[in-house]
Amino acid sequence: MLVFTKGLGFEDTSSCSLKLWWSSTTRNDEADFDSSLPLFDIASGPSLAKGWGWRDKLSIGGHALRWRLNRFQAPPDMSVAMLCRDLPAAVMSLLIEPLCISALNLTPAQASAQVFLRVMQDSLAGGAGSSDMLIPRTDLSSLWPDAAVHWLVQHGADVLTGCHVQSLDDYLTDPVVLACPAWEAARLTADIEPTWSAQAHALTHTAITTVYVKANQPLQWQSPVMALHSDAHAPAQFAFDKGQLTPSPEMQGVLAMVASASTHDRQTTTEAVLRQAKHQLGLGQASAMLTVAEKRAAFACEPGVRRPSAWVRQNLVACGDYIDGPYPATLEGAVQSGLHAVTLLSHKRMGENKA
Repeated sequence: MLVFTKGLGFEDTSSCSLKLWWSSTTRNDEADFDSSLPLFDIASGPSLAKGWGWRDKLSIGGHALRWRLNRFQAPPDMSVAMLCRDLPAAVMSLLIEPLCISALNLTPAQASAQVFLRVMQDSLAGGAGSSDMLIPRTDLSSLWPDAAVHWLVQHGADVLTGCHVQSLDDYLTDPVVLACPAWEAARLTADIEPTWSAQAHALTHTAITTVYVKANQPLQWQSPVMALHSDAHAPAQFAFDKGQLTPSPEMQGVLAMVASASTHDRQTTTEAVLRQAKHQLGLGQASAMLTVAEKRAAFACEPGVRRPSAWVRQNLVACGDYIDGPYPATLEGAVQSGLHAVTLLSHKRMGENKA
């Protein structure tokens, strides 16, 4: 994230690196797990993880070494659950499951092992700082799209907002980058490139639900984010203390509790999260302020999923986290896809100029 925001003229104050803490209501075998450490560095991380027995540490260390020796490759039809089938329950519940749901928005039984391994390779085995957690100190609109629009306008681009494009027919005389959700890209290309459109349309999506909770009591967390123990009855994986992340007075005592891979309706999820806040965070008087359910938050990065290519047709390329690439539905995947789309058009134009 910092690489991109620095490119747009942001300073480091737009985000903060922090330690991650578990909620206090842990099981006895998990109480000393130190989440302030990187989840694991392949060389030393397992030996530093508190709360794991020596069998747990040897098991994840052995799996990590095997993944590296195999160059972080897995069969395209393999799931994360199959990849990690021999890992102990403590390692699965404290490392693999939270990481898989956070990165791929799918449970290990549903998620692609190959894409999961790429996340492991780049973020957890990529050297010092690769697994640091960065949390924005400002809203995401200011951090990303507003900054991008500002940069584009400064460089002479015309930015039109609030315009729903019905057809690409009037635009394809010039090179076009189709930067929109998969379902919109499928609609816009249905008549001009039906095969590509069908592939984009075939992607399924998963939900993320965020419940904004008023604590109604002082919060004295050591970190602005708390990892939660999640299951079918406690759907949120993380809670963010908005009061630590913004100076706004109305955000003091407000938590954003995030349930990735959300499967229940808005009311059911809200009630479950409030119970979770009471039992895991000790917030007996907490109340729900707002629930935001993103029903198509991420494409389902399942084993064997076929993603459309960036090249759609002459003068038309597409970008987005759903485009064929190594990453799941993440900001990193979207940014890399955008860079790749521009590179494709640039190389095409260079070839035409040489001709």
